[in-house]
Amino acid sequence: MRVNDVFLSVPWLVLMIVISAIWGSQSLVSVIIVIGVTGWSTTARIVRSQVLSLKSRQFVERAKALGAGDWHIIKKHIFPNVVPLIFANAILTIAISILSESTLSFLGLGPQDVETWGRILEDAYNSDVALAGPYPFIIMPGLCIVVVVLGFTFIGYAMDEVLNPKLRKR
Repeated sequence: MRVNDVFLSVPWLVLMIVISAIWGSQSLVSVIIVIGVTGWSTTARIVRSQVLSLKSRQFVERAKALGAGDWHIIKKHIFPNVVPLIFANAILTIAISILSESTLSFLGLGPQDVETWGRILEDAYNSDVALAGPYPFIIMPGLCIVVVVLGFTFIGYAMDEVLNPKLRKR
């Protein structure tokens, strides 16, 4: 978790920019790797805290008292209780990944072989379209980014409410 603490101590945008600039390659695969390298730490912290919480619960203590091995406890008790959290968090991470890719593309560090919303915004910004009059090249990609990210965020919160028994209303 010390490596995770290092990743959490540096702001994700700064870390993404530094890794992308050092990497140099601006392909789709390199951007996916950069987003993956900078985006795992929050999920790891959440999953670790959930596992530590589950490890001290009575049903795990009872399984240990009955002689269950570590792998049995992980497979039958810990993992099924952590999967919904991972699933809901993965959907929320998709929204953050879309914003990350758009940010990198807008800054010129995104994939150059693929047309992305961030790259469309960068092209519109660099060609002074904003000063020319109608703003469809700025409004439409920005609106698309907002709608997709908001959609994934709502789906993530809905899945968290469905899969997390503590959030269910009676």
